[in-house]
Amino acid sequence: MPNKSDLDLFYRSRHIQSLLQQLPNYTHNKWLKKSLKSLAKLVKRGEIDRLEWKILSATLKDLEKGFRVFANYRDTRKITIFGSARTKDDTPEYDLALKFAQKVSQEGFMVLTGAGGGIMEAGNQGAGTDNSFGLNVKLPFEQSANDYIENDHKLVNFKYFFTRKLFFLKETDAIALFPGGFGTQDEAFETLTLCQTGRQPPIPLILMDKPGGSYWQNWQKYIVENLVLEGYINPQDTEIYTITDNVETAYETISQFYRVYHSSLYRKDFFVMRLNCELKDEQIDILNDKFSDILTQGKITKIESTDSQSSGTIDDLPSIGFYFNERKFSRIYQMINIINSFDLDTFACHQPYVR
Repeated sequence: MPNKSDLDLFYRSRHIQSLLQQLPNYTHNKWLKKSLKSLAKLVKRGEIDRLEWKILSATLKDLEKGFRVFANYRDTRKITIFGSARTKDDTPEYDLALKFAQKVSQEGFMVLTGAGGGIMEAGNQGAGTDNSFGLNVKLPFEQSANDYIENDHKLVNFKYFFTRKLFFLKETDAIALFPGGFGTQDEAFETLTLCQTGRQPPIPLILMDKPGGSYWQNWQKYIVENLVLEGYINPQDTEIYTITDNVETAYETISQFYRVYHSSLYRKDFFVMRLNCELKDEQIDILNDKFSDILTQGKITKIESTDSQSSGTIDDLPSIGFYFNERKFSRIYQMINIINSFDLDTFACHQPYVR
């Protein structure tokens, strides 16, 4: 007679087998099988303890909540706003964040903030609840949800910073950083690292300060004197971001970034850049001339839609592709800037920004 634990194990495995039998009808069964296989390996090893299971369980719960909330907004443009929770509502920085959020929401973007006070509150207030997301994290201080996102269905309460950051970057089309403390600096440097190394697809990164402010200018001075001049980063790495104290300049930087460029992805080790407009042959020649130093083989070429393994509207966009040296990813930002400066009939192009 099997004991209770054996029966529980049999019960659980029977349901797992039943789930597996249904997988062929599931669109993404390949990835579900891989996930279940990883969990099965952990069980088989039997080497992780209760705390590690709690971490795994809480991480999956964070991810499930995030995926669920954002599922209905996949095709909506979004901008992440980072900045201090300690910024008072009567300061120039707060007013700037509020006006920036108002501007981008009027232009069709939704806004993501950390749901707290200060700059985050200004972002949610400026965008309005209908155009806001709040990605909160449990802290012993400073992090109750602000009045403009509290109790809204687009407020997500995360346990971990790393899962929260994942959604800030995964769901956004641009990032605006306002002055802040360790948390803001952490978000700035992690975003820069991911953009520099290509782990984050290219997006516009705006560093915003109050009119005449020196917060980001002093930060830039540190970057140049201690990182660029000492050879720790390449000079072109500083072109990943734009420093401004003007809302219109910030928005125009974001708008210009997506004038022709749409998005990018890898197909194995081949880098594909989707565009809103098809480039002319002479413009492809310009790119090959200016960026031959980052190619590991071949040339930058157009990708015909019939060869793009099209599976939907986004993959029907005009595309170019190439093999390149990933150690020079910041040069991709320079290429995007040149592509966006090309003389093209953008009125005949696909609608910019559609994800």
